[in-house]
Amino acid sequence: MKNLFEPETAMEMTTRLERLTPDRQPQWGKMNVAQALAHLAATMEMALGDRRPPRALLGRLIGPLIKRKVLASPMRRNSPTSPELRIANSREFELERLRLRGLIDRFVAAGQKGCTDHPHPFFGPMTPDEWALQMYKHLDHHFRQFGV
Repeated sequence: MKNLFEPETAMEMTTRLERLTPDRQPQWGKMNVAQALAHLAATMEMALGDRRPPRALLGRLIGPLIKRKVLASPMRRNSPTSPELRIANSREFELERLRLRGLIDRFVAAGQKGCTDHPHPFFGPMTPDEWALQMYKHLDHHFRQFGV
């Protein structure tokens, strides 16, 4: 499966990011495109260690048991979101797009050494390769949500 450490995959994601427009309507979910970009940026910050959310109780109980299965399949529509990663307020589309682009570039440039060792709030400890896979899957999920 693709991951964000692969240069061609990173280029694919940034190309799809550039194809987004502020008027894109979601095919599912409640966020508008600017909110989705802010949400994606927040998760990239989590992977880079800039955000360190606490472990969820449910995640502590079942996260490690289902992590492998979840990482092996595409994200489903309306997948649950951690409360600290929900974006409810309005956001400026172009600022959020630039912010996300910078975080993707930073993640790719830093490589494995740039990934956090802080546990994922649901899945628990993750290797850099698991972070790279999850970040690709998450970007792909939301880009599909907006038709790019």
